[in-house]
Amino acid sequence: MQYYIHQQISIGQLRVEAVSNSSVLQIGSAGSIQSLSQLYNTGGYTGPAPQLTPAQIEATGLQPISLVPLPNPS
Repeated sequence: MQYYIHQQISIGQLRVEAVSNSSVLQIGSAGSIQSLSQLYNTGGYTGPAPQLTPAQIEATGLQPISLVPLPNPS
């Protein structure tokens, strides 16, 4: 005897407060997760932001951001 079970999940509203580059949102259970990545330029930016000048850094009291070098993936 074989049984066939059809499951359905209905969601009226789903609010996601924050999303990062490595986020996974799964609803229900499945044998596998099919990833989907969609990036949007909602600000209409066409290039990187200009660098702060030393005078701007001094006037705002901000500390310049120091980047930490990461190792190459292995």
